[in-house]
Amino acid sequence: MHLVDLGIFLAYMLAMLGVGYFFMKKNSDQEDYYVGGRNIGSWHIGLSVVATDVGGGFSIGLGGLGFAMGISGSWMLFTGLLGAWLAAVILIPRVKSDPAFTKFFTFPQIIGHLYNSTAAKVAAVICFLGYLGFTASQLLAGAKLASGTFEGFDLHTALLMMGAVAVGYTVMGGLKAVIYTDTVQWIILMAGLMFIGIPISYTYVGGWEAIHSVLPREFFSFSNLTWQDLANWGITIIPIWFVGMTLYQRIFAARDVKSAKKAWFIAGLFEWPIMAMLGVTLGLLSRVAVEQGALEGFTTAMDPEMGLPVLLRNILPVGILGLMMSAYFSAILSTADSCLMAASGNLTTDLLDRFFAGRSLKSQIRFSQFFTFVIGVVAIFIAWQMTEVLSLMLYSYAFMVSGLLVPVVAGLFFNQRNSTAAISAMISGGTLTAVLGFFTISLPFGLDANLFGLTLSLITFCFITRLQKKKHIYVKAT
Repeated sequence: MHLVDLGIFLAYMLAMLGVGYFFMKKNSDQEDYYVGGRNIGSWHIGLSVVATDVGGGFSIGLGGLGFAMGISGSWMLFTGLLGAWLAAVILIPRVKSDPAFTKFFTFPQIIGHLYNSTAAKVAAVICFLGYLGFTASQLLAGAKLASGTFEGFDLHTALLMMGAVAVGYTVMGGLKAVIYTDTVQWIILMAGLMFIGIPISYTYVGGWEAIHSVLPREFFSFSNLTWQDLANWGITIIPIWFVGMTLYQRIFAARDVKSAKKAWFIAGLFEWPIMAMLGVTLGLLSRVAVEQGALEGFTTAMDPEMGLPVLLRNILPVGILGLMMSAYFSAILSTADSCLMAASGNLTTDLLDRFFAGRSLKSQIRFSQFFTFVIGVVAIFIAWQMTEVLSLMLYSYAFMVSGLLVPVVAGLFFNQRNSTAAISAMISGGTLTAVLGFFTISLPFGLDANLFGLTLSLITFCFITRLQKKKHIYVKAT
C-alpha cells in the first residue's frame, strides 16, 4: 500500500480515537455513557441504527453474496427494512411512551420489569453472549478487509489493529461517541461506494457489455435464491429489531416517540434498497474481475468475502484507495462499537449491578470503561478463532432471537407475565439454537436452527403459562 493511502487511513483512525477522547471529557454519568443523555435527534439515531445493523459485517457479507449469487443477495437486507418499519409502528410507541421505561439503559431491564429479576439476569446473559459474538464478527470483517487490501498485513495483525481502534474510542466515549461517529462513518461509506467504489469498478471490468458477457443470467435476477434463503434471513433478521440491545439503547437515547419512529423509517430505507444494492453490486463486479482473470491469485473457489477487498486493492489509484478503505472501515467500526457498548451495558447494568451500587458517578464511568475494555479483548480472541463473517453474525443474531423474542412479545403486547414461563422459554429456545448451530446438525428442508429454537421457546412459554393457570384455578377451587 502506498504511503499516501496509509497516511489517509491512519489519519482517519486517529480521528475516531479523538472523537472518543472528546466525549470521554463530556460524559458525566452512566446516563451519558450508555444512552447519550436521552436527547439525540432523528437523523443521528437513524444513521447510527443503519450503520450498526448493516455495518462492516453485512457490507463484507453482502459483497460475498453478490460474488456468489448476484443481485438476489440484496433480499437479505429487505428483511432489515421490514424489521425496522415493523418496530417503528409496533414497538417504539409501546416502549418510548411508557413512563416505566424512562430510566432504563438496557433491554434486560425491560424483561425485569415485565417478569422478575431472575428473568432479567437470564436475558442479560443471552444478550451479552450474543453481542460478544457479534462484536467479534465485526472485528473479523475489518481484519479480512485489511488483510485483503494491505499487502504485508496478515489476518491476525489486521485483527489486532482493528480491535485496538474500535475498543479504544468506544471505551473512552461511550454511546455519544458511538452515535456521532456512526453518523460520520455512514456518510463516508455511502459516498465512498456511490462515487468511488462502483464507478471505478464498473469501468475497470469493461462496463455493461463485459459484465453481461461474463456472468450467467441468474446473477441479474432477483429470483436466484431458494425459499429457504428468504425464510432463514427473515426468521433471523426481522425479529432482531424487537430484541436487539443496540436498538433499545437508541430508543432510550431518542428525544421522543416521533423522533425515534422517524429514525427507524430512515434506517429502513437506507438498508434496502440503497445499501443492499450497493453492497451486492460491488460483490458482483468483483466476480466479473475474477472471471476475467484480472485479480491475480484469486479464483471463484476462494472465500467469496475476500473478493471485494482484493478488487479494491487492485483497481483503486493512490490516495483513492486510502479514502475507500476508510469508508469500509467506517462501516465496520460503526457496528463493532455499538455491539461492544451493548455487551458492556448488559454486563455492568444487568449482571454486575450490585457491584456498581453506591459508587460515585466518576467511579461508575471508570469501571464501565474497564469492563468495556475487557469485553473488547475477549471479542478479539473469539474473532481470532473464526474464519467467516456472515455465519458468525447470523449465528449470534439467531441465538438472541430464539431466546428473547417470545418473552418480550408476550409481555409487552399480550400482557402474559409468567416469569417461570419466560425463563424456561429463554433457556430452551436459546439452548436449542446454540446446540443445533454448534454441532451443525442437518435440519429439515434446509431451514435455520433459529426457527426450531423459536418454536420450542413458544411451545414452552405457552405450555407453562397454561399449566400454571390450571394449577391456580385448581388451588382456588379447593
